[in-house]
Amino acid sequence: MPNVLAMSFEGELAPSFDLRCLSPQRQPPDGWGIGYYPGGDLAAEVLKEAAPPPGSIRSELVKAWEHLASSLFVLHIRTAIWGQISPGNTQPFRRSWGGRDWLMAHSGSLAHRIEANTPQRFEPIGSTDSELIFCQLMSMISDKGWRSLGDVDLEALRSFFAETNEHGSLTTILTDGHDMCVYADRDPAHELYIWTLQPPHDSLVFGDGDILVDLTKRGLKSRKGVLVCSNPLQPEQNAQVDWKRLAPGTLLRIRQGTVTAEVKPPEPQLQVQVPAQVQPIPQQVPDTQSAAPAPVAPGEAPSQPFFTARQRDLRLPSKAEVQRFSVVHRTVYRYQNPIERSTHLFRLRPMHDELQAVIGHQLHLSVDGKRRDYEDVFGNRATRVHLERPYTELAIEARSTVELYDTDPLQFRAPKERSTIPLVWMPWQQQVLQPYLLPQELPETQLVELTEYAMSFVKRNDYDLLDTLLDINASIFREYEYRQGSTTIYTTPFDVYVNRRGVCQDFTNLFICMARLLGVPARYTCGYIYCGPQNPNQRQAEASHAWLQLYLPEVGWRGFDPTNGILTQTSHVRVAVGRGYGDATPTSGTIFVGGGPETLEVDVRVDRIA
Repeated sequence: MPNVLAMSFEGELAPSFDLRCLSPQRQPPDGWGIGYYPGGDLAAEVLKEAAPPPGSIRSELVKAWEHLASSLFVLHIRTAIWGQISPGNTQPFRRSWGGRDWLMAHSGSLAHRIEANTPQRFEPIGSTDSELIFCQLMSMISDKGWRSLGDVDLEALRSFFAETNEHGSLTTILTDGHDMCVYADRDPAHELYIWTLQPPHDSLVFGDGDILVDLTKRGLKSRKGVLVCSNPLQPEQNAQVDWKRLAPGTLLRIRQGTVTAEVKPPEPQLQVQVPAQVQPIPQQVPDTQSAAPAPVAPGEAPSQPFFTARQRDLRLPSKAEVQRFSVVHRTVYRYQNPIERSTHLFRLRPMHDELQAVIGHQLHLSVDGKRRDYEDVFGNRATRVHLERPYTELAIEARSTVELYDTDPLQFRAPKERSTIPLVWMPWQQQVLQPYLLPQELPETQLVELTEYAMSFVKRNDYDLLDTLLDINASIFREYEYRQGSTTIYTTPFDVYVNRRGVCQDFTNLFICMARLLGVPARYTCGYIYCGPQNPNQRQAEASHAWLQLYLPEVGWRGFDPTNGILTQTSHVRVAVGRGYGDATPTSGTIFVGGGPETLEVDVRVDRIA
C-alpha cells in the first residue's frame, strides 16, 4: 500500500482513484485523503475520511467524479501511530498563507513525541506529529516572509527537514498550489520513488492491491508529469512506467510536471585526529549539487544523477562570430509529358537587413521565360517566371553569398527588465500583427488542449515571457522525436503534440500555434542552416530548414529553432518569412498545359567561407 502519492502535471488532468483497500472483506486503513487545486485555483479542495467503512461512498466519489481535475494531487493513506483516528488527524493537512492554501502529507512516523520550543503562528488541530511539523514549517515560512514555494530558500527548507528527520522517518510532500516540494527520508530503508511521465501514451493505469490510478479514464491528454510514491505502483495492461528511487535526504521542487530544482545533502566529511602542534588545512565546503548519490532504480546501485535543474536545458546561446557562407540550392523537376505552359514563383534570394547581408546572388533556370522580380507583402524577395516553351525537365539553381551578424540574440535583455504574459498590444499594433496572432484553424477542443499545454509553460516560468519561450523551445527539442517520413503536409500542430514526432516544419508549426495562443506574434521562417561537415544534423543542411521568429515587445523579431533547441545566430540563413509554409515556400508553380507524373530532386549545400 502506498502511504503517499503525489502528482504534478503540465496542465489539468482528471484521474480516477480506485481505493481498493476499501473493498468488502478488506481491512480498511485508518484514514485516507486527497488534496487538489481545481481549475488552477490557489484554494485547495481536500476530500478525506477517517475510519472509512468498506465500500465508502466518498471513495466511490473520487473514483467516478469527473470534476476531480487539477495539475496537482496529493494522496495519503493513513496507518495511525500517534493520535486518535479522527478527521483532524487525517492527511493531507491544509493551512492558508500568502493568499494560497498549502498542503502537506507525511509518510512515516517520528520515534517519539515532539513539542514546539517556541510559540508558533500556526497551531495544530489534531494530535499527530505530522501536523505539528507542518505548523512549525509554516510558522518558519511566514516568519521569513516567504509567501510561496517559489520564494523559499530551498537549502533552508532541506535543512529544516533534515533536522526534523533526526527524530524519525520523514518523507514529506509540501505544495502551495503552484510548486510541489518533495523530501526523501535520509534513511535508505524508507524508500521514495519518482517517475517522469513522458507522452505520447495511450491508456495509462497503474496501481497495486490497495489503489488503482487511471490517468486516462476521463480522456486521453498528451501531458507530461512527475509522480512521487512511497511504493512504486505497477502498470495495468501494457502501460509503461519507469520508477526511479530518489536518493535519501534529497529535496526536489516540481512545477507543472517538471523538476525545476534539486538540493542534495552535503557529503559527510571525514573526522581526522590532528596533533595539537599541527595546523589543519581548511577544507572546502562540499558542493551540495554534486555530492549526493543519484536516484537509482529499485535494486540498483547509485550512478549518475537522474535529474538536472531545468535551467540547464534552456540552451542559452554564447556569443557567436560573424560568419560568411556560400549557399547553392538546386531543384530539378522532371515530367513524363512535356509542359507547354506554366508559371512559377521562387523565393530563393536570402533576406538583406541589419543582421544578414547578401553579398551576391544569382538565379539560373534551365528553361528561358519571362521573369519579374519584386518584394512580396511579407518583405520577401520573390521572382515570378512564366514559361511558354515545351520542356520535360526544369532545373532551378540559386547561388548566394551571405554574411551573418546576429552574434548575440539576447543582448537586448537588460537584467532588471522583464516582460510577462499576457502581453498588451495597442490597437494599431494588434491590427498590424493580426496575421501573426491567429492560430491555425483547428477544432476548438484541440485549440483548448494546446492552450492548456502552452499555459503549463507559462505557469512553470512564473509568467516570464522570455523564459517561457526558451522553455518551449528546449522542451520540443528534448521531448519530441525528429523522424523523417512520420508526417505529411496535412499534419496539424495538434497531431504533432499528440504523437511527439515530426520534422522541422512540424515542430515550427507547433511552436507557432502555441505562441499565438499565448498572444505572442509568430511567423514561419524558411532558410538554411550550417551544421558543419561532420555534424550528426547534417541532414538538416541538405535541404531547406524551417524555424520561427517571435515578435518581442520593443525588441523585434527573434529566431527560435525548436528542432535544435537553440536561438538562431550566425548559422541560420533567412530566406523568406510568412504566416505559414505557404507564404515562404522556396518554389511553387502552376501547370496550365501538359505535365502528368513528376519527380522532384532537391540538393542544398551550405559551405563556410573562411
